[in-house]
Amino acid sequence: MDEPLVERMRAYGETVFAEMSRLAAETGAINLGQGFPDTDGPRPLIEAAAGRIRDGVNQYPPGPGRPELRTAVAADRAERFGLEYDPAGEVYITVGATAGIAASVLATVEPGDEVVLFEPMYDSYAAVVSLAGGVRRPVPLRPGPDGRFTFDPAELRAAVGPRTRMVVVNSPHNPTGTVLTRAELEEIAAVCREHDLIALTDEVYEHLLFDGAEHVPLAALPGMRERTIAVSSVGKTFSVTAWKTGWVMGPAPLVRAVQTVNQFLTFSANGALQLAVAEAITGEREWVRGQRDALQAKRDRLSEGLDRAGFGVLRPQGTYFVMADVRPLGFEDGLELARALPHSAGVACVPAQVLYDRVEEGRHLVRFAFCKRDEVLDDAAGRLVRAFAS
Repeated sequence: MDEPLVERMRAYGETVFAEMSRLAAETGAINLGQGFPDTDGPRPLIEAAAGRIRDGVNQYPPGPGRPELRTAVAADRAERFGLEYDPAGEVYITVGATAGIAASVLATVEPGDEVVLFEPMYDSYAAVVSLAGGVRRPVPLRPGPDGRFTFDPAELRAAVGPRTRMVVVNSPHNPTGTVLTRAELEEIAAVCREHDLIALTDEVYEHLLFDGAEHVPLAALPGMRERTIAVSSVGKTFSVTAWKTGWVMGPAPLVRAVQTVNQFLTFSANGALQLAVAEAITGEREWVRGQRDALQAKRDRLSEGLDRAGFGVLRPQGTYFVMADVRPLGFEDGLELARALPHSAGVACVPAQVLYDRVEEGRHLVRFAFCKRDEVLDDAAGRLVRAFAS
């Protein structure tokens, strides 16, 4: 039999995250590649979920999601950003943010439509645009003198053409850690308004901001609420990445389009977890603030270790990740180093180049996750220092 996989997906095999996690397991290396914490979220959240399961909340929840969670999400958005969403038709619960993003693209992008994305990009974006038959138009994020990644507005405008349908915006940004400023978002909003584009925003790291950085939802800018599908989730906020509970917010016609597609993909998410999350959104705010502060300290801890080892460290403003330049160590290819590092230093990372369409933009970069216990970060840093600085 010929290759059964459809042609548009043949470029996608094992994800780099799976490859690096597998290498870490095979070599006994410390896994700083995949972005998952090695500690649990708030105990009351976990106990609440377990209690709901024991109480019998084990069957399909309503297709759009439990009303308790949709109401909590809408109330939180209104309180923090002044964005009013009707829980009945403008908030929709999905199996994690990844499912919400996939359904959003599949629901709104026709074959041949162009999608503007900022690279490096979370790997599911490229795959789902291909699934939809869309065409990617990447805009690079590059580090400035201060190490902060940003884009050139002229390059953004040049990426937009007559077939452009959507702009995908991820802030706080994985993998660079950039938090887009209001001025940067205004540039994106102006392009969306001028060309009548849909904006899809991935905001899963919205609470994990460092050094006083501010998260501004693109939908909060003038003329953007009516054209923005906003996606977020519980996994990163509460350190429960396996729960895969997310949500889509937007005007009713766009949310209805997403639901029309997603009902035939995953249909619904775990109802017991939804109820627990609904309570935690308001009940665990102090825990979230403490987690944010702890992650900022972990960022600093790992960054200092990478600097001692000789990497060029690019300081993030948010997320779980720090990007590092391998050229000061005498390497040019981050993928080559990432595949060798578990064997040579006992540490796994992710090569950034696989998150670019234009590989040369990120060939020299790797990404390390710092959402780990302090002793794990110290051990990893010590291994890297011994491997490169001795």
